Amino acid sequence: MTLGSALISMVDVAIVSYGVYRLFLLIRGTRAVQLIKGIILLLVAVPVSNWLRLSATHFVLKDIQTMLVVAIPIVFQPELRRALEQLGQGRFFAQTMLNREEVDVTRMIDELARASDRMSRSRTGALIVIERQTGLAEYAATGTPIDAVVSSALLENIFVPNTPLHDGAVIIRGDRVVAAAAFLPLTDSAQPGSELGSRHRAAIGISEQSDAIAVTVSEETGWISIAAEGRLYRRLEDRALREMLLRYLRSRPHAPTLARLWHRGAPS
Repeated sequence: MTLGSALISMVDVAIVSYGVYRLFLLIRGTRAVQLIKGIILLLVAVPVSNWLRLSATHFVLKDIQTMLVVAIPIVFQPELRRALEQLGQGRFFAQTMLNREEVDVTRMIDELARASDRMSRSRTGALIVIERQTGLAEYAATGTPIDAVVSSALLENIFVPNTPLHDGAVIIRGDRVVAAAAFLPLTDSAQPGSELGSRHRAAIGISEQSDAIAVTVSEETGWISIAAEGRLYRRLEDRALREMLLRYLRSRPHAPTLARLWHRGAPS
């Protein structure tokens, strides 16, 4: 192999590697990460089932693998569209990966709990979603970008009635408010017309579709609630709210940096 052909091969590999890297950054912060994990698991299971001579299992997995050829473009349609948009705008190769520093979870919880208590006393409706392992970038994109450190004053001002950002959800990533007035999926487990309002149904909905924690304040009763893992815990006092948030947010394993980049949301 000549020096020229070796350099061309190196450039070729570098281009492909960088393209994969950019695609990786693109899906960070979306549910596509979990879908890719499932696909990888399925691809691994096919040869394993063949090696273990599980004929029926191998037959079913092979059929599912074939169906993935048609299903993948449909499942990843939002991500593919975003990639083409960024490519057309010239931003696909312009972004850089930012390292995330460890955040003071206790301080963030303290600010959130203080704001929730004050809004509860004034019966100001609020919906605050805290991102955990599953990224919420696709939902944050539906709202107004904020990118500010979490503080009780900021949260209270966002939810002042009849202001542009009060209707919708605030999304918190780490110790920063990344977006306000974001739209969330409503749960199907609570039928329209039930005692649960749209904020509570949205809180349950996002907790069903991700591992996020959603805090709601009812404007009718002033009750504070937490939605987690598809369940709603209602009428929480300040101490119970802080304890639940600490339990859920401290339960995340402290993964290495690359693992955090895989699990966490898109760059701020």
